[in-house]
Amino acid sequence: MIVAEAVGRALAALGARTAFGVVGSGNFHVTNALVAGGVRFVAARHEGGAATMADGYARMSGRAGVVSVHQGPGLTNAMTGITEAAKSRTPLIVLAAETREAQSNFHIDQAALATAVGAVAMRVTSAGTAVEEAAEAYRVAVSGRRTVLLNLPLDVQSAPAEGTGDLLPRPLGDPVPGAGQPSETEVAALAGALAAARRPVFIAGRGARHARRELEELAERTGALLATSAVARGLFRGSPWDLDVSGGFATPLAAELIGGADLVIGWGCALNMWTTRHGSLISPGTKVAKVDLDAAALKTHVPADLGVVGDVARVARSLAQETPRAPGYRSTGLARRIRAEGRWRDVPYEDGSGGGRIDPRTLTIALDDLLPAERIVSVDSGNFMGYPSMFLDVPDEGGFCFTQAFQSVGLGLATAIGAALARPDRLPVAALGDGGALMGLAELETVVRLGLPMVIVVYDDEAYGAEVHHFGPHGHPVDTVTFPPADLAAIARGHGLAAVTVAGRADLAGVAEWLEGPRERPLLVHAKVTRERGSWWLEEAFKGH
Repeated sequence: MIVAEAVGRALAALGARTAFGVVGSGNFHVTNALVAGGVRFVAARHEGGAATMADGYARMSGRAGVVSVHQGPGLTNAMTGITEAAKSRTPLIVLAAETREAQSNFHIDQAALATAVGAVAMRVTSAGTAVEEAAEAYRVAVSGRRTVLLNLPLDVQSAPAEGTGDLLPRPLGDPVPGAGQPSETEVAALAGALAAARRPVFIAGRGARHARRELEELAERTGALLATSAVARGLFRGSPWDLDVSGGFATPLAAELIGGADLVIGWGCALNMWTTRHGSLISPGTKVAKVDLDAAALKTHVPADLGVVGDVARVARSLAQETPRAPGYRSTGLARRIRAEGRWRDVPYEDGSGGGRIDPRTLTIALDDLLPAERIVSVDSGNFMGYPSMFLDVPDEGGFCFTQAFQSVGLGLATAIGAALARPDRLPVAALGDGGALMGLAELETVVRLGLPMVIVVYDDEAYGAEVHHFGPHGHPVDTVTFPPADLAAIARGHGLAAVTVAGRADLAGVAEWLEGPRERPLLVHAKVTRERGSWWLEEAFKGH
């Protein structure tokens, strides 16, 4: 057995279940070893897609993602997806073959490349230490919530594995005793702030996705209203006090109520510029508190007046024991308002459909009514993104996958593939702009090959709409960001998908027909959307540019 095979089998033994990649000569043996160890391998058509599939899979499954790529260009092709994962603190192991011969065409400083985008660079250094080094990479990814590049030098990979009688690495072991346990002093200070608050609001982020019950119980005790960052959308779905998403996507009611808070607590949430509208949702005089495992997060973006370092669920349980009951922000009248105005589809608008194009709000509300409730929605980046993000409802926090930390266009389809494989019990929905759809086009074949019953909705304005609406009103030419029509439905059919073109509400009958049928092929909905104005969140977004 060679080192490459030992590394692959060790990662399988540690708990890897699904790996994504594009196989070349440098990662051939390690990938086959993963498969031999029981890991499902999903072949992507591009390494960028593979990295993002693994990211989406890890977010929605709760397991570490694994990516396998060739040395040099295999890794550089994957870098945008790796950057998104690293910025999002996704537990991900990137297995990359590596040549250390400077004269090789494939030679680059792979470790420096990983470090530059915030990933952790590690390396298998010898036949005798390979298994333990692979185990350490897995531990850092899982326990540290990091994206790890594990370089696999070609000369070490091909060496005979040493100690093959005991290939299994030592178990990762239990977490460090007390990890995530909050300081009593910090908890007491936050309990005091909660007791004094009359209008508390909780904003939960990705670090709170495991703590719905604890947060709802504390909110019930203190009268807090509930909101989330975009990444954690759906966490409080079904609660009468759920304001949905805070920030640029917020409804007018949510913005009003969050702006009226006298205490805002970010739970596993950095309260970044997107979640706070560049800080404008935090009113002068409002106290800000944060609860996070990462002490550095307490002072980033909107700095916390009070901070607790610890696990969100543990801190919420501790606070519930120390905080007296109070009505807080809640009232019968406010519950009625949230019921009547708490979703974007409840906000009146003037339907702009006509002239062979459909208003994206009308389109998305109709799709929300048509699609089954048990869905998992993945959204690409672009002018269109607010519509599927906020007008398509999701059943819970496991129904929304949002790979937007790097704000790259083109990750949506690959995200949806990874999410679909993590949650095969739900209908996968990919929401893309025409720009992102054409960037990720190669993975249409992957969707078909895997037999995923996916609905892919393309919001087509024949442009990079964000740039059109940002620069066009100031008189700048926009020829560089507008394009002639493309028959995306025909392209989809050429890849083996079913497809329907939607230019008006009546055309959605084709979607209903597909849903009622056997769903043997994925469906692409080519939606020709209106393009006269930018989306409501765009003005907020461009304030940060």
